[in-house]
Amino acid sequence: MKNAKKMKILCLHGFRTSGSFLHKQITKWDPSIFAQFDLDFPDGIFAAGGKSDIEGIFPPPYFEWFQFNEGATLSALLLGYQAQGKVLKEHPPMKLFISISGSKFRDPKICDIAYKDIIKVKSVHFIGAKDWLKLPSEELSTAFDSPLIIRHPQGHTVPRLDEAAIEQLHGWATEISQCNNEETKLNEEGRPSSA
Repeated sequence: MKNAKKMKILCLHGFRTSGSFLHKQITKWDPSIFAQFDLDFPDGIFAAGGKSDIEGIFPPPYFEWFQFNEGATLSALLLGYQAQGKVLKEHPPMKLFISISGSKFRDPKICDIAYKDIIKVKSVHFIGAKDWLKLPSEELSTAFDSPLIIRHPQGHTVPRLDEAAIEQLHGWATEISQCNNEETKLNEEGRPSSA
């Protein structure tokens, strides 16, 4: 299926950074990993309300999503809420999730809804040995069905990947792309999808 439509991955940056900063970080990875996807790196909806940790490393402007830390945290919340039929009801079900130092929301009222059931979305979780969010990242991974966990020795960052991690991530991305292509082909032929 050479002309298959690429799946889109919405790449949400962290606290007081930017879409262009996340894009630069992801370029550390082998470009073949996500060659079959269309990556979109939007900026947060609010201008940063304080000092950014990347000042002097990467030029401004910097943004925030909703005055909390991670794009991964927001994404996981949306997935859980969508699975419960609370948001994005008219949007097709999201199919994949990539978390870099993500965590669950701490508000029990939110958790009781968003993480009530295991989220059945293919997910990969990058967890750093020196990350101050290591334990919350571990906890978030338990909210997903059969998550791929890639551990790295770094801290709270988009990690550089060793050959084993590149191979794992490449296999994960290829499997998702192949499943999507098969589902698209079935839908185009008028057969019901198995997903």
